[in-house]
Amino acid sequence: MVGSAVMDAPSAAASSGLSGDSLVAERPVTAATSHPPLYAAIDLGSSNCRLLVARPCNDGFKVIDAFSRVVRLGEGVREKGYLCQAAMDRAIDALKVCSKKLRKHPGAKLHAVATEACRTAKNRDEFVRKVFDETGIELKIINPDEESRLALQACSALLDERPYAVVFDIGGGSTEICWIKVDNMGQTQCIETLSMPCGVLCLTERYAGIEQRRERFEAMRTEIRDRLRDFASRNCCSDILDDGKVQMVGTSGTVTTFCGIALGLERYERHKVDGSDLRFDDAERVTELLLRMEADKRKGHPCIGNQRAELMDAGAAIFAAIRDIWPLATLKVADRGLREGILVDLMRADGHAIDPCDARRHTVSHISANP
Repeated sequence: MVGSAVMDAPSAAASSGLSGDSLVAERPVTAATSHPPLYAAIDLGSSNCRLLVARPCNDGFKVIDAFSRVVRLGEGVREKGYLCQAAMDRAIDALKVCSKKLRKHPGAKLHAVATEACRTAKNRDEFVRKVFDETGIELKIINPDEESRLALQACSALLDERPYAVVFDIGGGSTEICWIKVDNMGQTQCIETLSMPCGVLCLTERYAGIEQRRERFEAMRTEIRDRLRDFASRNCCSDILDDGKVQMVGTSGTVTTFCGIALGLERYERHKVDGSDLRFDDAERVTELLLRMEADKRKGHPCIGNQRAELMDAGAAIFAAIRDIWPLATLKVADRGLREGILVDLMRADGHAIDPCDARRHTVSHISANP
């Protein structure tokens, strides 16, 4: 496998997206410094706008600034086909914060991407122009294959010696599933990628008419499970599950939140979550806990928060369906994704020997099923 890399995490709130304006200590770089060059990545998704600024360090990179805010850019896109004005305004406000932070890091090489909400919206070109005019940030709308490639690149250090892997990313507007072959040198080959137009935001909107929470949860779970069956069948996934040849990596706010709850964290701590092993039985316990938890209790939970609370049922349903199709014992939790993948791309293009991230190995303790 690849070697370890240095990655100093930003503040927990900034990396988790649970707090809108949490900032890492800002250290502007001037021409007089001898630091390596700076690189920046922006991921504008259907739910969140996220920024990382980093510099190469040893065989990895050191994050020196970060920002994350829930913007819900994809609100209503599936129904109307357009980005609504309020959602665009929220996203642009967040990108203005990113732009302001980037000005404190002059010379940073930036790559900014947008995903499912912009892929789907008929007014995406208008929005991209508006973003550039108001923030100076040039957004690139990437396709599902590129989105999956970047997420896999960031997560590859978490893969072990087993020859196959399911890597998934539950987003706001879509969920990406990758079926991966891993060779004995730790190199990965993506055999097939599935992009489902089912993320936590659009699924929450679609099933809002079902009042009973457990009935709504089971309906969402059934839809996702049905969407996954052909993909799993095409790749003969069930034939090799029993041989212990398949591993799973999950990268999304849903999975990291599940892990934080399972760990009983009093506040979200990225370094305790990223690289952890989450048992499926503990994930089931968290699911039951969430389905019994009242709205105010979810909003007040230190690993959930007000902005994520109403999306947790949809995330839990997608996560449960994935576990239904691939009934393994554990999965590896990744608090890393598109931003880290973009940074690796940028740094490698400039000749830096970058391994994605340090693959920390933790095991989540069994949790109580009581809310």
